[in-house]
Amino acid sequence: MESKTNSMGRIHLFEFEDQKWLPKFIRNYMTDFLQFLSNKTGMYKGIVPIIEKGLKESNTNRIVDLGSGGGGGLIWLNNELRRNNPGLKILLTDYFPNISAFQYTQKQADNFKFISVPIDARNVPRKLSGLRTQFLSLHHFKPKDAQQILQNAVDSNSAIAIFEAQERSLPSIIAMIFSPISVLLTTPFIRPFKIGRIIFIYFIPIVPLLVLWDGVVSSLRTYSVDEMNGLIASLNNKESFNWEVGKVKSGPGKILYLLGTRK
Repeated sequence: MESKTNSMGRIHLFEFEDQKWLPKFIRNYMTDFLQFLSNKTGMYKGIVPIIEKGLKESNTNRIVDLGSGGGGGLIWLNNELRRNNPGLKILLTDYFPNISAFQYTQKQADNFKFISVPIDARNVPRKLSGLRTQFLSLHHFKPKDAQQILQNAVDSNSAIAIFEAQERSLPSIIAMIFSPISVLLTTPFIRPFKIGRIIFIYFIPIVPLLVLWDGVVSSLRTYSVDEMNGLIASLNNKESFNWEVGKVKSGPGKILYLLGTRK
């Protein structure tokens, strides 16, 4: 476990992706890009053992993914996880469901399902049992709400695994500054193809600019290892869970993670 504190304080600026007024199709183009990047770069390679540990310790073969966006890197992760867990089931959920991306993800493997209505990570229906996961989404929540996500998992006796691929550091922020270039280079390969995506990336470049802003803000919002431990420390009945927080080398960078499983 790493306990080094980031030198920069956490800054909770606004992200366009969080705004209800943002047109749904623009938000979907942004999450489509994140999904493509996650699946093609192998950025989650190092966290496979962590997810397998969460599944094993919670005695489940189902992942309930919260804040799925466009599906994240779950297509790639699913292929890896099914090697040791062929009966794995993955349920995609989000407060702003990207239905077309969910449908595309579902077509890639027969063990994907999704919920088309909004699911709040702070108050997950108890019937959605399984290992809860969050990829690149905890930073969207202020401390009170982030704590509520963890408290809801504890109160529901649900294991939870949280992963962030960026951190509050200068190298991470610099990488985000170059993200519009990645958007421009990868867009022709993103599926399903949409003419609107081409228009709002190349001709009216709204999406690259929003990805740039949200990427930098995501780094500034990301909880450090110490801060995630602080969220755990304030939970009621936290002693009923085993907690593990740290960083792991994964693909081209490092992943911050939090794993909580019922004792």
